[in-house]
This record gives sequence, C-alpha cells and structure tokens, in this order.
Amino acid sequence: MAIVEITDQTFNKEVESADAGSVLVDFWAPWCGPCRMLAPILEEVDGEMGDQVKIVKVNVDNSPETAGKFGVMSIPTLMLFKNGEMVSKAVGLQPKEQLVAWIKEHI
Repeated sequence: MAIVEITDQTFNKEVESADAGSVLVDFWAPWCGPCRMLAPILEEVDGEMGDQVKIVKVNVDNSPETAGKFGVMSIPTLMLFKNGEMVSKAVGLQPKEQLVAWIKEHI
C-alpha cells in the first residue's frame, strides 16, 4: 500500500471512517528536517507491514484544521488510529525498530 497525502477535506474519509482499520497519520511539513528523515523510515515500514496498517501524511501547513483538531504542537507527530479512534501518539523522530514495535502494540 502506498503512503498517501491527505488534507483537511479527506481526513475523515481516509482515517475516521468506520472501515479504515488501523491508520498511522504522519503530521509533517516540507521545511521540517526530522520529518524528511522520517519519510524513508515510513516507506520501509509501509513496505514491511503492508495491509496491517495504512500510512497517511498530513502537511500541517496545508491542513491546519486537522493539525489543530488533534493538538499537534510540534512535528513530526505520529498518531495511530484504530477504527476511527486515536489510540496512541508519538512526537519526534522515531527509529524504525521502535516505530514498528509501537505500531504492533496498538494494532
């Protein structure tokens, strides 16, 4: 499954809808160094975990409503949703092993 960029307009459909399953949301911005370092890690996780978790990205500059709704104060912020409900949140750059363990713990 490919990582997709979502917006304020598509967040509900992609993340909060009942059939979404487990979704990892990456709140990021192009000017954020740690966010750019996290991107290839998320690509690897996406390749390894496949259908177990859907990964989406929200650019906080382009989608301020969604970032505000979830109280995103610093980026990168990762939020894990299960069946439309946020179940866990992590702030900052995460090593791949830690990220995978965190996801598996909550899905």
